[in-house]
Amino acid sequence: MGLVTMKYEMMKAIKGNYAVPAFNFFTYETLSGIAEAAAQKKSPVVAMATMSGFKMGLFSPKGIAKIAEGISEDYGINMALHMDHCPDVEFLKQLVDYGFTSVMIDSSKKEFAENVDDTCRVVEYARKYGVTVESELGHVGGKEDDVEAENLFTEPEEAARFVKATDVDALAVAVGTVHGFYKALPKLDFPRISQINELIPNCPLVLHGGTGVPYDDFREAIKRGVRKINVGTELKVNGTFNTFVNAYSDPAQLAAKDPRTISKVVIDAVAAKCCEIIDVMGSVGKADC
Repeated sequence: MGLVTMKYEMMKAIKGNYAVPAFNFFTYETLSGIAEAAAQKKSPVVAMATMSGFKMGLFSPKGIAKIAEGISEDYGINMALHMDHCPDVEFLKQLVDYGFTSVMIDSSKKEFAENVDDTCRVVEYARKYGVTVESELGHVGGKEDDVEAENLFTEPEEAARFVKATDVDALAVAVGTVHGFYKALPKLDFPRISQINELIPNCPLVLHGGTGVPYDDFREAIKRGVRKINVGTELKVNGTFNTFVNAYSDPAQLAAKDPRTISKVVIDAVAAKCCEIIDVMGSVGKADC
């Protein structure tokens, strides 16, 4: 057990008709909670770094790769270490060099031809090392971390042209979700998911903006071809930040003056939320044992 490629897990998901759960991590506690949930549920999992973590100096490419590798081995799980929403081709190459097993080139705000060109450059480099590449076509709107965009749905025929031109391993599609918290219930375009999947059945579809999506909508999206679902804001705010705040407000915790006990509370809270989401993905028991 240890780090594996995202493509390996998603191809299994295509055959098994489930989705691989993908969670953003923001601290060591978040990453450990994700691993704990995967171990409990015997589920494959994708742990996703964010650009802001590197910009803030919290992560280093080599350091986080080593930590993720160690955690996956300690928990006895298969984990794909993924870079989420990165517009920088050269930085993605560095991550590949340091041991990330999956990367996302996000040039979705650019024109189609430029998006194709950037994606091809990353695919060409990553494939030499067996690293999975995800790209996005259309815009998944909203704001999460330092990702902000207007919503622009993915056109099925354009998705087919994009995958043929790039040979990308996975495609993030815009079908009604947004990043961050929803002000109203999202309305997923399920026929659009089906249409895209019919045109590119061998390219796993990725659903971003999973926080706040009704679980029945997840299940329907999976039936129609989604093979990876991203959840980030839920873990950042409710799983990590609010748990820290509540723990540091506890008189017993304050009296103990031991940050390790609070870290354990956060790990457990993140694990509980991830377990809940894993149950919906259909990935329970799908890990290699």
